[in-house]
Amino acid sequence: MKTFIIAEAGVNHNGDVAIARSLIDAAVEAGVDAVKFQTFRAEKLVSRQAPKAEYQTGATEINESQFEMLKKLELHTEEFRELYRHCRDREIIFMSTAFDLESVDMLDRLGLDIWKIPSGEINNLPYLRRIGGLGKKIIISTGMAELSEIKDALSALTAAGTSKDNITVLHCSTEYPAHYEDVNLRAMITIENACNVEVGYSDHTTGIEVPVAAVALGAAVIEKHFTLDKNMSGPDHRASLEPHELKEMVGAIRNIEKAMGDGVKRSSASEVKNKVIARKSIVASRYIKKGEILSEDIITVKRPGTGISPMEWDRVIGKAASRDFEADDLIEV
Repeated sequence: MKTFIIAEAGVNHNGDVAIARSLIDAAVEAGVDAVKFQTFRAEKLVSRQAPKAEYQTGATEINESQFEMLKKLELHTEEFRELYRHCRDREIIFMSTAFDLESVDMLDRLGLDIWKIPSGEINNLPYLRRIGGLGKKIIISTGMAELSEIKDALSALTAAGTSKDNITVLHCSTEYPAHYEDVNLRAMITIENACNVEVGYSDHTTGIEVPVAAVALGAAVIEKHFTLDKNMSGPDHRASLEPHELKEMVGAIRNIEKAMGDGVKRSSASEVKNKVIARKSIVASRYIKKGEILSEDIITVKRPGTGISPMEWDRVIGKAASRDFEADDLIEV
């Protein structure tokens, strides 16, 4: 199964559409399947008094509010159209997470085919109903959520008209960066079993190990933040991969996909040729005269594996030598 890899550009364009275009180009170069942005109007998303998260405070101007921070990171409708066209030209899937109902409508008019619901909207019933009613593919993150909340969100989406077969649930830890000990990757399997739904993983750790491990555990979708430069000013740059790291992650995931195989234990085509080299046969441990009775003190086991298998040891013991054997000759009976 090929993992669907989303490069989360988010707001790492810093409100500059030219940087956003460069992020698309970097995502294409890394080999991901989709690049995702965030669509919002600050006035619809937060109150003017809303505080910033701790990780945002450390990476942005200390005296500005969350509203002021987000206002600087907005892109407008025509800019999203430009990015949509650029993705089409570069043959990569355009995605964007809407954070308010007006943004949902705008992205729907743009022609979005895959909808990403962020962790913070998992308990927003009007929002869930609006997206569920579109009847498109949905990917929903579950950071900060209890299993019961995930089930409630799935019920809302399916009741609104989206089949569960079109929904992928991403396990997630909403911290930037997320600590390895808080990832709890096995929860992805819990979600899969409890909700009978396709699962994936949205990663906020600083490395690439956890998303690669998630693929080995069966993640159908991987989402990972990336930036052109971690040292840029902005809330998410520090917890993002740079382009060369994103490309490394994609390569590692594709290698793991190949390595997973079909689960049948058998000799692979590439190792068959090594079987006769690495395995052993029954051989003479000294000169043996024709007719001499083969016993444990005159035969032994050595490479190569082109003769009688050592698993036939008991059958060989007690037989008469069929001919003279020099030391190390393959025994024949």
